[in-house]
Amino acid sequence: MAAQTPVDKELEGAPDHGVGAMSDQFYSDAQLYDRLFPGDERAVAFYRAEADRQGGSVLELGSGTGRKLIPIASDGHECTGLELSPSMLAEARRKATERGVEVAWVQGDMRDFDLGRTFDLVLIAANSLLHLHAAEDLESCFRAVSRHLAPGGRLVFDVFNPSVRMLAQADGERRRRDALTFVDPERGEVHVDVAETYDAEAQVTRGTWFFSTDAEADLVVVPLEIRSIFPQELPLLLSLGGLRLVERFGDWSRAPFTSEAQVQVCVCAAEREG
Repeated sequence: MAAQTPVDKELEGAPDHGVGAMSDQFYSDAQLYDRLFPGDERAVAFYRAEADRQGGSVLELGSGTGRKLIPIASDGHECTGLELSPSMLAEARRKATERGVEVAWVQGDMRDFDLGRTFDLVLIAANSLLHLHAAEDLESCFRAVSRHLAPGGRLVFDVFNPSVRMLAQADGERRRRDALTFVDPERGEVHVDVAETYDAEAQVTRGTWFFSTDAEADLVVVPLEIRSIFPQELPLLLSLGGLRLVERFGDWSRAPFTSEAQVQVCVCAAEREG
C-alpha cells in the first residue's frame, strides 16, 4: 500500500495495515481506501524487482488490498499475504481473482504469526510497519520474520524518514490536503482534511482524518496513528528481533540514503544466516 507520512508530507498514501485499534476504522472500507491512495508505480516496480532478484517465495505482511503482492504473483512468484483487516483481505481476494492471479491470503497479526514454513523474501511495504508503536511489538514482529526467513532470505520494507520540522508542525489544526482529493462514484468529489498532533514520548503522530463533499461535511471521520522510526534507532530495533540491516536506500531507484531522503528503504537479513 502506498505511504502517507504525517504532517502534510504527501508521498504515496497511508500505511496499508498492520495493527492498532485506533487505526482499524481507517481500513474498514477497502474500496474507499484504494480511491484515496491510488498507489505509486515506482514502489511497485521496486518490490517486483526485489522479488525477481531474490527469487523463490514471497510473504507480505500488512498486504492490504494486494497492490504490491498481486503484481509480484503475476510475475510467477509463489505469494502469501498476511493482513489483519477483513475488508482489505476481501478486496485483495477480489482483485486477485479478477486478475486471474493465485495468492494465499491469510488473516493475521504481523506481531505474532506462525505460517509453518519459511519464505525467501518477506515484505512490509508502504509504512505498514509504523502501525507497531511499542518497541516490544516491533521486536515481536521482527522475531516472527526471522523465524519465517529461509536460509539466505531477506526482509525488505520501507518507512518514511522522519522530518523534525514537519513533526513540529503537527499542532492539532485541521488542514485541507488538496493532493488527496479524489472522486467517489457515489459521492462525487471528496475532500480530505487532517488534524494531527505529535506525541514525542511515544514517537507517534495521532491524526484525525475528515472526509467531506460539497454536499455533506465530515461524512467519514476516522483516526490514524503512525509511529516514527528514526534512522539511528532502526538497526537497533532490528537487532532486538534477530535481524541486521544489509542495505538502506533513500528512494525507489536505490539511491544512497541521506538525511534529506523522504523514505528509508531497507534490506535486512537474519543476524546469523545459515
